[in-house]
Amino acid sequence: MLIRYSAQYESTEFLVGDPSWFMHQVDGAENQEAMAFIASVLSYGNRSQFMARVQQILENTDGRVDTWVRNGSYERMFQAGDKSCFYRLYSCDTMNRFLTAYRILLQANGTLGAYLRERNTADCLEAISAICSFFAGHGISVVIPKDTQSACKRVCMFMRWMVRSDSPVDLGLWADFIDRRTLIMPLDTHVLSQSVRLGLLKSRTASMSSAICLTKALAEIFPDDPLRGDFALFGYGVNHKTTD
Repeated sequence: MLIRYSAQYESTEFLVGDPSWFMHQVDGAENQEAMAFIASVLSYGNRSQFMARVQQILENTDGRVDTWVRNGSYERMFQAGDKSCFYRLYSCDTMNRFLTAYRILLQANGTLGAYLRERNTADCLEAISAICSFFAGHGISVVIPKDTQSACKRVCMFMRWMVRSDSPVDLGLWADFIDRRTLIMPLDTHVLSQSVRLGLLKSRTASMSSAICLTKALAEIFPDDPLRGDFALFGYGVNHKTTD
């Protein structure tokens, strides 16, 4: 069943209404990477609301997302000290501090991918840890988790976008230095509930250890590409709606 759903739902139609859509709206690897990263950090809560916020940023950048961050153009949209709400926990000041840290990374390394390459990150967990460590060092753990104790769902999702290749959804920009078999399942309470129902997980705690356990279970079904299971569980959710 899951193999069938993975084939059915990993398609261009999946992009409609999904945050991965935004990275397909810009040209060039640097812009795609930057757009994907920004979209991923905003992808929580009400889908229609966060999609509208990401769309607002996309329009503000005119599609040149990397340059928008790199040259500080974001400061016209997000002013330092502005405590007005941008989206849920993120004020405009929070977004300014996040993008300022991201700008520092880009100016020093070129791209986020180059930052990870230079640190010889061999697998997904090392890459997630490096991303968390950098942004924690700049005091903005409200946007990026401070470490890998939590499930780091949005960072895991971003890693899927960057690493999986030959996909109508994922970009595969980092496929040359991170093995897709090391990717970790993006785990939230909805996926957790589905996984327990299917017998893929016993734990009901959305932690990194649970995400890794789920990934190992999916690797038994998809040994060369365990995160095909992300699309499989999406399809399962569409076709087996429950009230719990």
